[in-house]
Amino acid sequence: MIPVTEFRNFASDQNPRYRVLKPWWDVFSEYLCISMLMIGVFGCTLQLTQEKISCLPSHLSSPTPEAIDCSYIRGYRENETQEHTHVAPHDTIIREVSGRKNNLDIHQYVFVNHYCYERAVHWYGKYFPYLVVIHTMIFMVASSFWFKFPGTSSKIELFVTILGKCFDSPWTTRALSEVSEERGEENMVIWRKNTMSKSPDKSSTEEETVGLLHRSSSVKSNPEKVNPEPQPDASLLDKKEGEQAKALFEKVKKFRTHVEEADLLYLMYVLQTSIKVFQFLLITIYSAVLVPNIEIIVQCLVPPDLTGFDIFCCNHNKAHIFSKLAYCYICFVGVYGLLCIYKLYWLFHRPLKEYSFEHVRLETGINDIPDVKNDFAFLLHLSDQYDALYSKRFAVFLSEVSESRLRQVNLNHEWTAKKLRTRLARNVSNRLELHLLMLPGLPETIFEVPEVESLKLELLTNVTISSNVVQLGNLQELALIHCPAKLQLAALNHLKEQLKVLRLAVEGLEQVPMWMYTLQSLEELHLSGPLTNEISRSASLDSLRELKALRVLTFRSHLTKIPPGVADVALQLHKLAVYNEGCKLQAFSSLKKLTNLASLELVACVLERIPSAVFSLSSLQELDLRDNKLTTVEEILSLQHCRRLVTLRLWHNSISYIPEHISKLRSLEVLDVSWNKLNKVPSRLFYCTKLRHLDLSHNQLTSLPPEVGILQSLQHLSASFNSLVSLPEELFSCKRLKTLALGNNHLHSLSPRVANLAQLVRLELKGNRLECLPQEIGDCPLLKLIAVVVEENLVDLLPSDIRSRMTNS
Repeated sequence: MIPVTEFRNFASDQNPRYRVLKPWWDVFSEYLCISMLMIGVFGCTLQLTQEKISCLPSHLSSPTPEAIDCSYIRGYRENETQEHTHVAPHDTIIREVSGRKNNLDIHQYVFVNHYCYERAVHWYGKYFPYLVVIHTMIFMVASSFWFKFPGTSSKIELFVTILGKCFDSPWTTRALSEVSEERGEENMVIWRKNTMSKSPDKSSTEEETVGLLHRSSSVKSNPEKVNPEPQPDASLLDKKEGEQAKALFEKVKKFRTHVEEADLLYLMYVLQTSIKVFQFLLITIYSAVLVPNIEIIVQCLVPPDLTGFDIFCCNHNKAHIFSKLAYCYICFVGVYGLLCIYKLYWLFHRPLKEYSFEHVRLETGINDIPDVKNDFAFLLHLSDQYDALYSKRFAVFLSEVSESRLRQVNLNHEWTAKKLRTRLARNVSNRLELHLLMLPGLPETIFEVPEVESLKLELLTNVTISSNVVQLGNLQELALIHCPAKLQLAALNHLKEQLKVLRLAVEGLEQVPMWMYTLQSLEELHLSGPLTNEISRSASLDSLRELKALRVLTFRSHLTKIPPGVADVALQLHKLAVYNEGCKLQAFSSLKKLTNLASLELVACVLERIPSAVFSLSSLQELDLRDNKLTTVEEILSLQHCRRLVTLRLWHNSISYIPEHISKLRSLEVLDVSWNKLNKVPSRLFYCTKLRHLDLSHNQLTSLPPEVGILQSLQHLSASFNSLVSLPEELFSCKRLKTLALGNNHLHSLSPRVANLAQLVRLELKGNRLECLPQEIGDCPLLKLIAVVVEENLVDLLPSDIRSRMTNS
């Protein structure tokens, strides 16, 4: 015999983890199956261990078959033949045959018993125990079929495995405990706010302005609670547990993507339940009809040639107990069927293809737990019937907030304060900068490095600057390069007073953070990315009115006009730079309001003329029009209205000539017209006597006018990459000249008057047609040989004493 425990293990898939997918009705059904199986096994045992039937002839002689009822032979007793009779199980039969001689031996009785059992006993009475076993096995197979079906078993096994790991994960315990603590503190803050009589809604209004990630931000940003409470040590995870939780998040994401696309598990569960209901109806109907055929007394016709008797009365020994077991079995099947009907009602009455975590969100406070559908939802509904706590703990791994917190823990393990200090370096602003690139978040350990002056975050995700930023007392510059960041209220209050420079690179106007507009101490703002909405070209930046200390504003975008918000800071703005990346800038009306603007850069704006709005900037000191499409600058005369203009950069354009009236720019000190198409320089240019820096490189000049000698303040002259054949002698009367760049021209010689340049510290002559250098070059007191950029063979032609003097000087 097969042990009952094996059948039970088979039904339960020998995997106790699957209990989470077995509601109470499935568990109850299993116990009913075990009870029915015990009925069948008990009946089979009776069949195999005891006599099945006992038969006696109805009279002494019956030459012809007659239908004689066994009840007519009662009352005959013959004591002398009692030892030859076969003992019947009932006293009435014993009285019938006890006194009658039939001359039959034991072998004939055995034969007649077997013959009559096969011919006269109804088949249901003979095979009832085996039918019970078979039916019960079918019930068990139907119950566990979806655990074995190839299309569902892998999903179920993976779900149960993930569910168990999520339930037992230390991260789940930590996340739920933190939430419960935060909700408790939050309730306390709400109570305190309700008891305050002054400005009860002020903090909540500010909190809506700042995008917060954690629900606890309302507590941490409470003005009355300056120092946030540290996390308890008991909730800390080690690195291994953090990595395991991280892997669980990835498994949950993949499983959700795979399972939410189908509803095979639900259909399979409905199918197996329908099969069991059909089986219940079939068994109940035919059992109720056939149970009355289990008779105790049966009549059997036997060929008279075999024993001399043709009619036997037989007693079915198991009929009485079999009938009782059958009715008991029908009762069990009835209860089993009612459970299946209830299961079908549950399957069709409840919306099992959708699962809402609304109650979990209310209990835990994690508001971003997504609802799930199809097979994923159905599995969670089943697990809820076992224990609703499973779905609550599992929901932690569906939350992006929870995942971001885990990433934070792992980041803190990986990026220690010691490791961060090794990445500190000075930036172009001479600030001690910490640059973090492509991290899944912002390590909290960064707040343990108070010497940071500039923080540059590039391609980081899920960044929230917490209130711990107050520990960075030296922080003045913040750069967020394609790194959307959110601020807690306490962090915003600190940055309002501390932050001087903000650099933002965004992928769309919607990524510009709202907290940027509230930085009252901000002096420099550098914005990069699309700053206009593609759908509505009029959409632009919001008001910059709150940036009361703003002095420098830079745009790197594709603007068609100067943003109207610039007018909000018109009175205090000193520098405006627009790097338009080849997009044509057309509207300049906002420029006229920048009355205090000192520096203007319009780079790569596809300008064909100098914008007329520039001429109204009376305080303008520096104008840079690099990389445009200027071909002429006739309107340069109007720049004389900019009386303070000292720097004019027209480089990287297509200017073919400079008008004579450039001499009207009397205050000009720096002029850069390099990388143009100039073939001559007007002599009137050198009447700008204050010029200190003149760059004429990368043009098509063949000569320089002798008026260059007028520039007695000239310190830097670059005319490299032209076609100069000779230099005017007057050039060497510019005694303040420090740098002279004449490389890549057609010069054949250098005048000995170069010795007049007493302040010359750098001389570039490489790429010309010089045959030698004048010996007078050694009379330049500040010029060292290493600062003379020329071919080596020309240096070797100099006398050794001159080379020695220029090397050691």
